[in-house]
Amino acid sequence: MATTTPQKKPSSTGRHGFKTGEYIVYPAHGVGQIMSIDEQEVAGHKLELFVIDFQKDKMRLKVPVAKATSIGMRKLSETDYVDRALKVLQGRARVKRTMWSRRAQEYDAKINSGDLISISEVVRDLFRAENQPEQSYSERQLYEAALDRMAREIAAVNRLSETEAVRMIEINLAKGPKRGAKAEADNEEAEQEEAA
Repeated sequence: MATTTPQKKPSSTGRHGFKTGEYIVYPAHGVGQIMSIDEQEVAGHKLELFVIDFQKDKMRLKVPVAKATSIGMRKLSETDYVDRALKVLQGRARVKRTMWSRRAQEYDAKINSGDLISISEVVRDLFRAENQPEQSYSERQLYEAALDRMAREIAAVNRLSETEAVRMIEINLAKGPKRGAKAEADNEEAEQEEAA
């Protein structure tokens, strides 16, 4: 008598290293949580989808399992990578002398890359201390977007509230070189000496 083994239905616990309930980073939206792995039929083909909730944005996204890694979805950063990103904040702001529209595109690309170090560079470069001139509306928008992305990931990795994560970021920014009119003049002088 021949026995047939029943076809195993794939478990909904994990795919491509991702599992239900886990927090992940999706490049264009930041930190989200995988709620489930669903199967859906699209144009006659069965498709497995990660169902990801982004609670802060009140958004749900369905991402094909097969495309997750190629679109840049990744696990949360390790704590040592978070520490490296916080160290970046302590560095000197690197602002290119190009048109704002070009820099804004570069900052936006870094924010949407999903890479924590790139995002921290945007936070560092667009941060304004109390004694510095006001930011333009678009600078402020980009700074806040980068700060929010960075804070959400740090909060998820270190199991902190977002407010605590923002405070941690601000403390590291304060450890950086002095900013302001005099600091800007000193920085320009140093850059000219380096170029000579």
